[in-house]
Amino acid sequence: MDSVDPLEQERLIFIITLPLSSVIILANLVIIVGISCNRQLHNTPNYFFLSLLVADLCTGIALPFIPWMGLTRLLNFEACLFMHIFPNFLFLSFLFNLVMVHYERYLCIISPLHYSQFWVHRCFPAALLAVWMPPLLFASLPAFGWNNWNNWSSESYHNLSSDTNVSSIRDGSSNCSSGTCQEEKHCFYKQVFPRAYIYMEVYGLLIPAIMCIIGMTGRVLWITRKQLQDICKLHRAVERQEASGHEQQLNVRYAKCVAAVSLTFLLCWVPYIVYLHVSVALFQFKNDNNSSLNIILSCTGIGSMAVIPVILGLANRQYTEPIRKLLRKLRDRWTDGRNLEEATP
Repeated sequence: MDSVDPLEQERLIFIITLPLSSVIILANLVIIVGISCNRQLHNTPNYFFLSLLVADLCTGIALPFIPWMGLTRLLNFEACLFMHIFPNFLFLSFLFNLVMVHYERYLCIISPLHYSQFWVHRCFPAALLAVWMPPLLFASLPAFGWNNWNNWSSESYHNLSSDTNVSSIRDGSSNCSSGTCQEEKHCFYKQVFPRAYIYMEVYGLLIPAIMCIIGMTGRVLWITRKQLQDICKLHRAVERQEASGHEQQLNVRYAKCVAAVSLTFLLCWVPYIVYLHVSVALFQFKNDNNSSLNIILSCTGIGSMAVIPVILGLANRQYTEPIRKLLRKLRDRWTDGRNLEEATP
């Protein structure tokens, strides 16, 4: 797809991100309230998951602004840095929290008797800092001087003049007085993020984090399968019979678990992985990232990955029990009110 009109770009971003962002924010609020209201869930594993939910909530709030990072706007240096660094920090912190939650549950599976002795439980504040501080430091590198703001020459802007968005901004800013527009430039993502920074983030942080999550998930499924086989062997040795209905139920549950994990990976991770590689290709071979294809991929890719904590949270009935109790009370009151109205002559 070619670049489209700026108004069409804004409308496309709004149409795609508004439903995704609303679902992510509301679902995370429901799960956060559920964990906060249930004292039995106040333990270290759920604190890690609560940190993930907060990061996911922030990602849902920042989701409409992430595709805007690929658009060109007229901003000063500080505003341009903030509009690019802050959404990037929120997304990186979400990814780090997601890795930490998978790592904590991975330790629980591979060493159920000793997992409380690992550093993530003994040094919970340090583990919490490990998922928030490195993303903040890495995202802030452009603010410490690793950017192309001063190196972005007028010739580079001339190369972007064919873009409708840039041309429209120039036309709109042509009436500005010299004193007003001297401090503002065309804020473009290539000014904030150098090529080496983009490659380091994608292939040094994002892809390795995704591979770690996939590796830990595969390892957990493998261990679960081995434990299931051991349970079946023990059951046969005690009962001295062939596979029973209980064993078949265990196998069916495991098959459903594998299918759910595979489906989650296909629906949530594949769009984001495709978006990463397409973005790098556009960054390397094109002068802009304003195509409607890249906007759609960025919205759906990041939005689909942000749904993962929502799926994990809604799958646990303990997290949603307070909300379900509230809904049942409201339903009962509404039913009693209807019955009272029908009984009244």
